[in-house]
Amino acid sequence: MEARWLKSYPPGVPETISIPEVPLTKLLDDTAQQFPGNPAVDFEGSRMTYRQLKSSVDRFASALAKLGVGKGTRVGFILPNLPQNVIAYYATLRLGGVVVENNPQYTERELTHQLEDAGVEVLITLDLMYDNVRKVRAHLPKLRHVIVTTVFDGLSGLKAVLGPILKKNMTAAIPAGEKILKWKDVLRSGSGSVTQAPIDAKKDLALLQYTGGTTGVSKGVMLTHYNLVANAMQGRAWFSGAEPGKETVMCALPIFHSYGQTVCMNIGIALGGLLVMVPNPRDMGHLLKTIQRTKPTLFPGVPTLYINLLAHPDAKNTDLNSIKYCMSGAAPLPLEVQEQFEKVTGGVLVEGYGLSETAPISHSNPLGGKRKTGTIGLPVPNTECRLVDVDDPAKEVEAPGPGELCIKGPQVMQGYWNRPDETEEVLRDGWLYTGDIAEMDEDGFFKIVDRKKDMILVGGFNVYPRDVEEVLYQHPKILECAVVGLRGGKSGEQVKAFIVLKPGESATEKEIEEFCRERLTAYKVPKLYEFRPDLPKTMVGKVLRRMLVEEEKAKAAKA
Repeated sequence: MEARWLKSYPPGVPETISIPEVPLTKLLDDTAQQFPGNPAVDFEGSRMTYRQLKSSVDRFASALAKLGVGKGTRVGFILPNLPQNVIAYYATLRLGGVVVENNPQYTERELTHQLEDAGVEVLITLDLMYDNVRKVRAHLPKLRHVIVTTVFDGLSGLKAVLGPILKKNMTAAIPAGEKILKWKDVLRSGSGSVTQAPIDAKKDLALLQYTGGTTGVSKGVMLTHYNLVANAMQGRAWFSGAEPGKETVMCALPIFHSYGQTVCMNIGIALGGLLVMVPNPRDMGHLLKTIQRTKPTLFPGVPTLYINLLAHPDAKNTDLNSIKYCMSGAAPLPLEVQEQFEKVTGGVLVEGYGLSETAPISHSNPLGGKRKTGTIGLPVPNTECRLVDVDDPAKEVEAPGPGELCIKGPQVMQGYWNRPDETEEVLRDGWLYTGDIAEMDEDGFFKIVDRKKDMILVGGFNVYPRDVEEVLYQHPKILECAVVGLRGGKSGEQVKAFIVLKPGESATEKEIEEFCRERLTAYKVPKLYEFRPDLPKTMVGKVLRRMLVEEEKAKAAKA
């Protein structure tokens, strides 16, 4: 497919970039050398400089080495956004270990599967989450050590001393007799004198990023040091207006997700920026206070984060003008949200796209110059794309498509951990078959029509949920929505809309249906409507359509 997207690149963004074959830790080492005195991490007002961060990483790495962590050792994390996550992440990679991030909200079943599947030998967890670890530990024969940290281990000075006394609900007592190690004791045991383990950047794994849990058993995406360095460099190139050593990154996206890891942490460190740790981004009041205090310039997020932030009553009294650039991912960005957020902040908010399998950035709208609302933008530097026939993947589809989006580039994963059959399904000759249906216009901007598995078939016609959702988001009373297809309609499937209204608003099904009929072809108009207080989402904020479908199936079975 012709790389027509290159002609739409904004000034300052190169078509290709040089990607060094180095360990990911080189990003931190270089920044610590260039900006040693700059603040690196902020957590509730407690800060450490890049010199201190590197020192903590090296000290913790030497302590992990004493626990047997070395080349290839899988080290699991069950942590919210805390300084400890950054320290342990880079310390593990310093030794050639493999990071295995886990969602702190996982059930016992999900946690057992991932830790066992990855073969985790050392696990670092927050005390508030240890109870789940205790329950599954007997099912993990390879797990040798569990290191427990507290929220207050990320603080310094009086805050660290008084915090456990004044805020007892933010810590949890570990039952007597539990075989654990305490974070502070482990950190103190480190000498700080540790050298980088030899790394073959293109072959050695740095991360097992689990994905796919919303549609089945989660799979470990194998990402090398080169994959992660490449994506950090690609993202860094896209943020061409960012100034090294002068940016502040709001880390409201969870680091346990590939999006937060790359766009917040790794790119932030590559820029020599200040990483503002936000452990609970759902607390909008606290998030707004943190924005007021730290004046972030880069604010990566997801649509629901921006929607809820704007809807909070304190938003009107918060100075948001420091925000310059926002990249939104994980779900379609409604035009109304984009326009309102840019009006309030004066910054730029654009939609991008990626998958855990691409570390995760593959596309983004330009942060300067031409952009197109409703699209995922352009492939980032060094990224190739093509569209293939949904029914015959061997057949390439000419633009504009639609067709299944395929991606090739230095950020594309090596495969799924211990799943060669599933790897062969999605990786062919270096091309990643994403499962997303896309179109490309004359300027090289891509638009996701929808996931193959989410497509709704009504009377022989394809209905893409995103098309319907875009219309629903235009309704002035609707805060959030999700559209799914349900079996049972005379025409094959029925379109159902789940709707969350804005605070204080009320609406009827008839009102919403009439609104849709004015804007959609008849077969696309939802036949069923359900008003809800909220929608099920992942920790990143992506709406779980599949969970809504399962709920409907359960209701039908019960009836």
